[in-house]
Amino acid sequence: MKKQMSLVLAGALLSANILGSSLPVSAANSKFRDVPSTHWANQSIYSAVEKGYFKGYSDGTFRPKANITRAEFAALIARVADYETVQSTDDFSDMKGHWAESAVNAAAGMGFIKATDYPNGFQPGKALTREEMAKWLSSGLAANDAEYKQAWSDTKTTVLPVKEYFQGKISQTKAPSIAIVMGTALMKGYTDGSFGLTQTTTRAEVSAIVLRLENVLSKSANSFADLTELRAVGTEKSNLELVTPFTFGNETFADASGKTFTFKNGAGSLVFHRAIAVNTQDWNNKQSIYSDVFVSERNKLFLTQQKGIYPVYMQITIYPKSSNFSSSHYSNSGAKLLRGETIYSELPEKYGYETLPNNETAKYFSNHRHGVTLWVVRYITKDTLIDVTMENGTYLRVINK
Repeated sequence: MKKQMSLVLAGALLSANILGSSLPVSAANSKFRDVPSTHWANQSIYSAVEKGYFKGYSDGTFRPKANITRAEFAALIARVADYETVQSTDDFSDMKGHWAESAVNAAAGMGFIKATDYPNGFQPGKALTREEMAKWLSSGLAANDAEYKQAWSDTKTTVLPVKEYFQGKISQTKAPSIAIVMGTALMKGYTDGSFGLTQTTTRAEVSAIVLRLENVLSKSANSFADLTELRAVGTEKSNLELVTPFTFGNETFADASGKTFTFKNGAGSLVFHRAIAVNTQDWNNKQSIYSDVFVSERNKLFLTQQKGIYPVYMQITIYPKSSNFSSSHYSNSGAKLLRGETIYSELPEKYGYETLPNNETAKYFSNHRHGVTLWVVRYITKDTLIDVTMENGTYLRVINK
């Protein structure tokens, strides 16, 4: 029955130490001595307490830096979510008699937690990692909403805007959970470009996340522009139509993905993979979840002075054939639309992706005789629309909408 599992939790949650030791209901109006007005999570902490998701401690503190455990986050989910029971519960032998037993069973019953992920026991007191948190949240959404389930499928091969993706640390089986939480803004990456897969989360951070979860649960997957973009890159191999005034002819980037273009000069060939556009027409309000990955402040002067220009970042694999192959062979390959340039910024190094070298290119390609996968940038305007014909006859043409 709807909300049935959550109601079972009431007694346990009131006495549990998940949200802190007992405080009167009016604690939401009190001030925690370790949460000053200048604390970054001040608003979310007091809001989460007001809603009854969190409590403070009897010593007048909130302990915002304390880590959240698996048991604690399960109980928070049980308080916020309002789903039917969709799968079996009571699968964790080490939860018998634990204060959060009912909470964990409720979260598992709603599809947030999978017992198969914990074959050696749930270990309720263990700090929850961000990877686990992403998996729980996205699994619950997908288990209860057909559109989120489809989003899970659509994002298996998407590009994730975090450095762990480019470093090969996120497999296709893990990608959807990261995509869904980032696409809905349930969770965000860090300023260093990482998602922080193995990092834990604090009570302060989780106070913000549970409020976002409350919001996400009331909306459809299609209402999130960032998630729509991540899905498009996964299925259509591009977000071009979503963030620019351009579209395609009869065939799209998806049709060209995985296809070969043989250089007209005979020096080599390339295989196209995907293309990601960023709309920088309003520099302070760039359109694309990928803007931080590809567009740097170093590019501001060029992109703001060139009105109507749209950078499109393409992933290709170049296969050198000539013994002295260099970047000039690629530049003069006749690849047209797929002829990109070096991404000049600190971002390739920050996120860990390769771009065309800007010097000693012959030496670089001599070390990659069997091919190298790169990201390059192609600038497109309404007046300079271009095309390319792949080896198999796929004709890719970008046109104005």
